[in-house]
Amino acid sequence: MWFSMLRLVALSSLCIVTLAGAQAATEVASSDIQPLATQSLVLDIAKQGETMIAVGDRGHLFRFTDSWQQVISPSRALLTKATLLTLELGWAVGHDATILHTQDGGKSWVVQMRSPEIEKPFLDVLFFDANHGIAIGAYGLFYRTQDGGKQWQQEFHTELLYEEDQAYLDELKAEDESLYLKERSTLLPHFNRVVRLADDRLLMVGELGLAAESQDNGLSWQRIEFPYEGSLFNILVAKQGIYVLGLRGHLFKSTGDLEQWQAIELPSKSTLNGGIVLSDDKVRLVGNGGVVIDVTADDGVTMVTQRQGENLVAIGQDKSGTLWIAGTKGLVALQQK
Repeated sequence: MWFSMLRLVALSSLCIVTLAGAQAATEVASSDIQPLATQSLVLDIAKQGETMIAVGDRGHLFRFTDSWQQVISPSRALLTKATLLTLELGWAVGHDATILHTQDGGKSWVVQMRSPEIEKPFLDVLFFDANHGIAIGAYGLFYRTQDGGKQWQQEFHTELLYEEDQAYLDELKAEDESLYLKERSTLLPHFNRVVRLADDRLLMVGELGLAAESQDNGLSWQRIEFPYEGSLFNILVAKQGIYVLGLRGHLFKSTGDLEQWQAIELPSKSTLNGGIVLSDDKVRLVGNGGVVIDVTADDGVTMVTQRQGENLVAIGQDKSGTLWIAGTKGLVALQQK
């Protein structure tokens, strides 16, 4: 998601390369506590129960109690996404192929992986249980752990390539193995977001209209025919359906079969980056140009506000019900209307 915004302001077809997480702890610079960190770039908010965390620029990590407090970070890499599996267990990912881990609800963090030589950022992370998780990112970046992040294994999901690209790689592999490996790492689109649905299928979206589903926790993928060829950045799962957010105000909704997608017309063409499902099943979306848009269960649309001069990337709700928006101007409480 943010990888795209920066431009604006892979069993038969899967190869595995093992990378020990232990290498991550070497030569990692920590991020210092900064008085104005909550006013700098923040890219995600994650919540589990009453635990809420946020991540952003220069490795910044935040934890919410009654207010946002910055905590010591073991990294200075731009962090793009975070997840909380339980009140205690969480992960954050970002640039330099960085993966961080907390076991105390975000009070303290350790580096599980850092591989700047990959030159690709992670853009999302999803854990199925305390041991099994995946991290995805730019140009088809895809890693899996089966031990809670002590070791991460890279996967190349070439089944998500277009047929002509796959044919090209097959020819190249027979001629030049080293060039084949290099090309393989650049042909896949960016993987921007992955979620687990109620029926345990995974849904992943990305660049070039990529939408794909998996029924085996991401070991294999099948492309979904999608009515849009632009970039897709986020997924929201509500009682009334599954929403996919995209470039230039594109919003799509499926009732769950993932075969039929309905386009919802919005009052803005701003790129949509994030959103939240509220208690009344209303979906609140945030995006570039400071747009905040509500979509009701029956597809009614309202422009809530537009915060000029900033791009909004994520939104979260604390235990009191206050909504917090995150973006280019940090963490800000959203005034209810």
